[in-house]
Amino acid sequence: MPMKTNVTGNRNPELEMRSDSAARNANGLRVSVLGFAVVWLVVFAAGCGKGSEPRAAAPNLPTAAVRVQNVESKKYRATEEVVGTVRAKLRATLEAKVSGRIEKMPVVAGQSVKAGDVIAQLDVGEIRAKLDQASAMREQAARELQRFENLLRDKAVTPQEFDGVQARWRVADAGVTEAQTMLGYATVTAPFDGVITRKLADVGDLASPGRPLVDLEDPAALRLEADVPEAIIGGVQSGAPLPVRVAGAASVLDGVVSEVAPVADPNSRTFRVKLDLPAAAGLRVGQFGRVAVPVGETTLPRVPESAVVQRGQMEMVFVVVGQNAQLRLVKTGRRIGGEVELLSGVSAGDPVVVEGAAGLVDGQPVTSQ
Repeated sequence: MPMKTNVTGNRNPELEMRSDSAARNANGLRVSVLGFAVVWLVVFAAGCGKGSEPRAAAPNLPTAAVRVQNVESKKYRATEEVVGTVRAKLRATLEAKVSGRIEKMPVVAGQSVKAGDVIAQLDVGEIRAKLDQASAMREQAARELQRFENLLRDKAVTPQEFDGVQARWRVADAGVTEAQTMLGYATVTAPFDGVITRKLADVGDLASPGRPLVDLEDPAALRLEADVPEAIIGGVQSGAPLPVRVAGAASVLDGVVSEVAPVADPNSRTFRVKLDLPAAAGLRVGQFGRVAVPVGETTLPRVPESAVVQRGQMEMVFVVVGQNAQLRLVKTGRRIGGEVELLSGVSAGDPVVVEGAAGLVDGQPVTSQ
């Protein structure tokens, strides 16, 4: 026969003690968590509250002398930086207009030249020969023209015959002018004052139309060229000043928009914008720069950077309520000219400690200056 088990009669004291201990530990843990949450809420409400009621002075704390300043709401023009390159406003790539071997090239990269200085001299014997031929034909046409003038006075020739001779003289004279012009192209000169930035040929090379000889730039007038995205091109207007930062310049430059491309690049969806730059020490062609393009305007409270106290991962300020310093946790934004934006924690007009805040304690009595 199956045996019956008496559940109530065979109790295990050790198991009952373990169950009671586990229950007490669970209850204690819930009480601890609940108590910690209550304490944290109280502390957070005390630190972040914006109540205007003064708090009781913290016991055994001396009165601190501080300087107080009201929080001010100031406008800030939000911008987006666009990268660009410093380039010369006046630059050119010089080429020969006729073919010929380079005889002389008295320039080097980095050399300063004046307008009219010789950049390259070409050997163009063929053109000299054509000039001699054209000159001889013009002399012959001039003698024939003089003879026909005498015959025309004697009515030995008709006016039509004289007109033909006169036309041949004009053609010969134009041939001389053309040959002289082509011979002048054998000397390549600088079109303006500038600096040779690249030398692409040398003595002995064959110069021809379409082959660059040197790059010439005028470093006296510089500008920044940047490709502005179409999403913010509305903030760029011709003639408007925009701040430009270049690594070689000691300070922010005041660039002026001189040119805005009327159409966008279909590949990059950007507009080429050119800004004239003022003369500044350390500014050179090819440098990397940034232009701040306005995208909007915001108004936020600002305080001096000395008013914000950093403790661990928290940022805070002290607001004077009555005669006590009240701690406020804040969230900071941009740093602008020695001031910092406060995104939350204070309002415009709140008296904030701007000097001596680092040594204060919440509730400490203060005297403001």
